[in-house]
Amino acid sequence: MVIKKDKQDVFRFVALQSDLGRQITKHIGVDTSKTDSIILYEPGHAYHIKAEAAIEIAKSIGGLYAILGLFSVFPNWMKNSVYDFVARNRYKWYGKKESCMIPTPEIKAKFLE
Repeated sequence: MVIKKDKQDVFRFVALQSDLGRQITKHIGVDTSKTDSIILYEPGHAYHIKAEAAIEIAKSIGGLYAILGLFSVFPNWMKNSVYDFVARNRYKWYGKKESCMIPTPEIKAKFLE
């Protein structure tokens, strides 16, 4: 969803298990043994994990997604509980695709190695 909605071409992606992913998480001090979820890293500014990351991404995308910014007022434990609940049930609610999309060169450029 983020790739399709990233009209300003701001976001880049890296697997936490990759060499670069491990370097970044070590640099920002995130213990990946305690999180296997989304991490939004804004170099030189901050990093966000789980619900906080999703909210920041939604605000950046804008439009109706920016409304999710209202959830920033809730404590992290509460936001992350909802985030985890949605993550556990997303395939049940939305289904699971049988195949992945074939990335275009533009989409491939968004993935760092």
